[in-house]
Amino acid sequence: MTGERPDVLVIGAGVVGAACAYFCAAAGLRVAVLERGGVAGGTTSGGEGNILVSDKSPSPELDLALLSVRLWGELGERFGPDAFELEHKGGVVVAQSPEAARGLAALTAEQRGLGVEAVDVSATELAELEPNLTPDVCAGAFYPQDMQVQPMLAAAELLRGARALGATVHTGTEVLAFRCTREAVQGVVTNRGEFAARWVVNAAGTWGGAVSELAGAPVPVLPRRGFVLVTEPLPRVIRHKVYTADYVANVASGDAGLETSVVVEGTRAGTVLIGASRERVGFDRQFSLPVVRKLAAQALGVFPFLADVALLRSYLGFRPYCPDHLPVIGADPRLPGLVHACGHEGAGIGLAAATGHLIAQELTGAKPDLDLTPFRADRFADRSTEEQT
Repeated sequence: MTGERPDVLVIGAGVVGAACAYFCAAAGLRVAVLERGGVAGGTTSGGEGNILVSDKSPSPELDLALLSVRLWGELGERFGPDAFELEHKGGVVVAQSPEAARGLAALTAEQRGLGVEAVDVSATELAELEPNLTPDVCAGAFYPQDMQVQPMLAAAELLRGARALGATVHTGTEVLAFRCTREAVQGVVTNRGEFAARWVVNAAGTWGGAVSELAGAPVPVLPRRGFVLVTEPLPRVIRHKVYTADYVANVASGDAGLETSVVVEGTRAGTVLIGASRERVGFDRQFSLPVVRKLAAQALGVFPFLADVALLRSYLGFRPYCPDHLPVIGADPRLPGLVHACGHEGAGIGLAAATGHLIAQELTGAKPDLDLTPFRADRFADRSTEEQT
């Protein structure tokens, strides 16, 4: 075994793993983070940095998002907003048809009843919020709680905070196997030796399914590919995160085929990010010109001025998708000592703070702020293999 035995091994140094490490270390636990690549080199590097409540329908995920928004705000105060490039920018959802407007109004009414700040706005008010928005809109909603961070920076800063509290971070360290007795996990075997701990946290993002298989307690986490376009730097011409009302439906869809719904937002650096696409194609990293063209065309439908703006690049990432669109969070009842923090799909950055906080509460014996039952790892036991693939 390597070095001193920590209380917690966290597998994965993306933003979720970093949050788990930070909150566990802040709770007084001894923590070691194992990452096969570099910090934030996987799913986190392909994210836009969204911290959202606006795209969450009433569900346990919305409860998780509301908790996370509060915690990200507290982390911003603790670390300083520049540490994460945290922006309280707010979100704007637009409806481009009367039917979409009615659906959006019904959603905001439900959300408000659960603690979401959702303000219904008219087409005229949309123009005041976003002067460069297309006039072809019927109505919309403004969500002041929505925020944004720079995801790789956030992961690095949280790990820096964890190290200041005594945690260790081991990059280039790939988990090859679990050491288990019949009763519990004892540790892991890596390409750099063995690590023992009381708990092992699976925060491996899109590869969380593969890690769970190594432990012999599988969870059905699958990759869902998405592209993001990046424009040349501009003055701050887009003030909020802006997306169309059909984005929420696409997020909730389990269709394996290509789905796109436009999401446009500016960054502190001046570039504009354009998403979002979703398709289940395994870990295929091949560039797709049709997807990029479709995203660009949809962006023009919301912000026509982008027709005269140059695209600098595009990038892709793999969202860790679970069949019921809920992450897997908490101790695995099938294998004591194994803890999961994965399967957040495209919301992992936003939900990271709450996930890390809840994991730390559970491991220290504190009562979690949320009921973790909806996120249990064994909830898939009754699903057929066909449903999970």
